[in-house]
Amino acid sequence: MSQRLTAIIIHWNQGATCLETVARFRELDEVESVIVVDNGSRPSELGILASGLPTDVQLIEVGFNSGFGPGANRGWEQWLSDLTGTEWSAIAPHDAYPTDDALRLLLEAANDRPGVGLLSADVGDNARPIVDHVFGPITVPASSVAGYEVVDYPHGTLMLASRTCLEDIGLFDERYFAYCEEADLGLRAQDAGYDVGLVRGARVINPQVNTPTGTVDYLKERNTVLLLATHFGVRKAAMRFAIALWQLADGTIRPSQRGEYWHAGARMRALIDIVRQSWGPPPASVAKPS
Repeated sequence: MSQRLTAIIIHWNQGATCLETVARFRELDEVESVIVVDNGSRPSELGILASGLPTDVQLIEVGFNSGFGPGANRGWEQWLSDLTGTEWSAIAPHDAYPTDDALRLLLEAANDRPGVGLLSADVGDNARPIVDHVFGPITVPASSVAGYEVVDYPHGTLMLASRTCLEDIGLFDERYFAYCEEADLGLRAQDAGYDVGLVRGARVINPQVNTPTGTVDYLKERNTVLLLATHFGVRKAAMRFAIALWQLADGTIRPSQRGEYWHAGARMRALIDIVRQSWGPPPASVAKPS
């Protein structure tokens, strides 16, 4: 039998959707076991999930919305505690649907390259994730149309992590809560000598984004500066902070300059929290509509 892995699914308030994701992973020959981490869902959604999960799927209840990274860490901790478990884990949100051959292609790429510590599935955007020293995590045009491609960090939509790599570099930095934590992990893996790659053609579909616009905008602005300060120093972080101030002013005056996610109040709060060095969960105020 070919190499198998443990799938770790992070769930929040989408019980029926998560059950479909679990079913899709369990149908794949490469999946040996499944762990579901519930991030403090509403009782009704948690009830749907718990009542529908197969008995061989382990459910970890965090009890509150700890964020994607911390939720993934709880699943990784459980997986790593079993010293006889699989060498590879797959991390995905509750609405990530891998194609039938996605995990096979990812594991084949891992077997062909012993130095790989993190691997990303293909989200179909024909782009390569990199970390710019001023703008942070961005994408550039793909360098290949099929097979393995070197990247700076894996997509959180579906990423594989080896046991050896995580035991060496540690888990997600929980200061990020969500967004940019994959970039931080990828840079730490590279610093430790591991390769990070994306397998073009190992497709995963992520049909919906439910996070409020303000929360996304806040976390991206705040966490990008944290990432740059951590890996490239205060000067690069200060440059990004200045750019964020300019973008806030420009976008307020000229709506045409606003990006996909725009929430002026959330951006301002992000800049304030950067100065305060306030990390972790976002404030409740940024989830309100613009």
